[in-house]
Amino acid sequence: MNDFFTPEEKKELFSLYRQLLQSAGDSIFWRDYQKLKKHLIKAAQCNGLQRNNFGMNPIIRDLQTAVIVAEEIGMKGSCLISIMLHEIVKSNILTLEEINAEYGEDVGSIIKGLVKTNELYSKSPAIESENFRNLLLSFAEDMRVILIMIADRVNIMRQIKDSKNENDRIQVANEAAYLYAPLAHKLGLYKLKSELEDLSLKYTERDTYYFIKEKLNETKSSRDRYIASFIEPIKKKVSAAGLNFEIKGRTKSIHSIWHKIQKQKTPFEGIYDLFAIRIILDSEPDPAKEKQECWQVYSIVTDMYQPNPKRLRDWLSIPKSNGYESLHITVMGPEGKWVEVQIRTRRMDEIAERGLAAHWRYKGIKGETGLDEWLTSVREALENADNDSLKVMDQFKMDLYEDEVFVFTPKGDLFKLAKGATVLDFAFHIHSKLGCKCIGAKVNGKNVQLKQKLNSGDQVEIMTSNTQTPKQGWLTIVTTSKARTKIRQALKEMVARQHDFAKETLERKFKNRKMEYDEATMMRLIKRLGFKNVTEFYQQIADETLDVNEILDKYIEQQKRDNDTHDDIVYRSAEGYNLQTAQEETTSKEDVLVIDQNLKGLEFKLAKCCNPIYGDDVFGFVTVSGGIKIHRSDCPNATQMRERFGYRIVKARWAGKSVGTQYPITLRIVGHDDIGIVTNITSIISKENGISLRSIGIDSNDGLFSGTLTVMVSDTGRLETLIKKLRTVKGVKQVSRN
Repeated sequence: MNDFFTPEEKKELFSLYRQLLQSAGDSIFWRDYQKLKKHLIKAAQCNGLQRNNFGMNPIIRDLQTAVIVAEEIGMKGSCLISIMLHEIVKSNILTLEEINAEYGEDVGSIIKGLVKTNELYSKSPAIESENFRNLLLSFAEDMRVILIMIADRVNIMRQIKDSKNENDRIQVANEAAYLYAPLAHKLGLYKLKSELEDLSLKYTERDTYYFIKEKLNETKSSRDRYIASFIEPIKKKVSAAGLNFEIKGRTKSIHSIWHKIQKQKTPFEGIYDLFAIRIILDSEPDPAKEKQECWQVYSIVTDMYQPNPKRLRDWLSIPKSNGYESLHITVMGPEGKWVEVQIRTRRMDEIAERGLAAHWRYKGIKGETGLDEWLTSVREALENADNDSLKVMDQFKMDLYEDEVFVFTPKGDLFKLAKGATVLDFAFHIHSKLGCKCIGAKVNGKNVQLKQKLNSGDQVEIMTSNTQTPKQGWLTIVTTSKARTKIRQALKEMVARQHDFAKETLERKFKNRKMEYDEATMMRLIKRLGFKNVTEFYQQIADETLDVNEILDKYIEQQKRDNDTHDDIVYRSAEGYNLQTAQEETTSKEDVLVIDQNLKGLEFKLAKCCNPIYGDDVFGFVTVSGGIKIHRSDCPNATQMRERFGYRIVKARWAGKSVGTQYPITLRIVGHDDIGIVTNITSIISKENGISLRSIGIDSNDGLFSGTLTVMVSDTGRLETLIKKLRTVKGVKQVSRN
């Protein structure tokens, strides 16, 4: 015990202990004091408590914090006991169960919050984020935990002014500025907030701090004289009106002045509102009377000094949503200086200054879930004369963030998600690629599944596999719209890739078997096989439900069907005779096809695999049934026929001129999906003499246009002319004959 305290610390210990006894009053029972002393002596003797980076004695530090909590925030009883015991629980000298048994569950609850928030604090280096502040609030559960943490940080900032540990001091000062000061601001703890900001500036911007401080000291006497001259006539008038009051002149904080210098880009001398006058009325706690007296004082002040109507802030008629009530006016004082005057009652000033949850959104962050309802309940309790501030503080828990969860990455980055979010939600929240490869996660070091729901404070490490792909079932696992959208997008892209791969596989098989791939024939086959769309067909190939070799066999069957259809046009050969159709009665004397050695009267058909027309180089092929099919010399099947059935090949050539007879030709057009492209194409065909459009099929995908046209044309010359004209259409990139 003797080694635990230095002689100076022993003196301070007894002084602080007496101060705490006086501040706590009867809020702590004597038997609890006795137990508290016993536990602290035991902890000191066993060397279980550790000094912090600045060498601060933990018992002295907690006593100092307890005094701040009691005297400057107004919390006593359970809070003070919790402050003195939480280090003992953190050091595993006492358990929470033992605390609950000896001091009650209220003390145990506060200590649990302090221990949890300390663990959370040590987990994340990213505490400057708004997410961390919100997580801290939700994690603490009890508002008193946050207030104790703020008081403790104020205490540390006061004690480290002479510390030689410069790096740690700057870190602590930065944390005070971006974490604790905003929290104090939200809770309406103006004094502590200003002190945290000023001390933070003192340690991080030393030259700036002392420059402004010296300037304030230089102008203090003149400022005090001015305030006195400004206040004097107001005092007389307000007293004459029979009102009890107090008038204070308050100099703005050093940090506030520095902020104005930066914001207004002006030197110190350019800041006119270095101070504000506050008039505090001792009114009866009757809302109507309070307002009446405040407006009465307003009338007195504005009768004496010219007001600036643009600077009137009336929070009496309509208080702020956090309960803040006051009347702010800016008037022209002596020497032509603008002076801010705040008029409020003692009750209003007490709530504003002591910050009993009354100032959450004053120049602060807006829109926290459930905040208004929570503040309303606090405000109602404060206005109830039967409640004192201690009981009020014990009643309210911090459930403001019940609709959100805050989780960490292994590096300490912090993310906010909707309550109920799963591991998979989190993975997609970070990045869609991470989500697509996610197979599970480690949450607080334990392996969990994709569907595991996350809780605030969880540390989540996403596990991935390169073989993982998104599944349709994932849509039932995720709860956030962002993840759902990303999954649907990934599934769509995956199907498109499988579609392309399946199509490439099929076309490669065609090449291996030296077969020409015809889009129109394949479309007819897909339809005949009963598929509703092309995507479904290719998906079954990708899933290996359909065998590619079987498809090729069925494709050949489809070609035969197309070639052997009953509506084929039948022609008859003869030298000097007509080339006629069985369906046409009219004949021509000049349109002649000569077969082999000028054989006459032979019936033939034009093969649908290549659709020959007058003018093409052609040959005849004797079919199994004995008929003749006429193919183009460059027919996709020509090579195979010559190699396997050379003995069936017969010569054929066109003779005379093509008059009156038209042949079906299929054209494939590819281009950009521009507006009006179809209209332009059909317009050109309609204007061509001797050419008619029989059918058109259109497909548009990802900005590309693909069309299949069947036209009736009499000869190759007219066909080539048509193709040239189609290639001039805006957006058309390719025109080819099937």
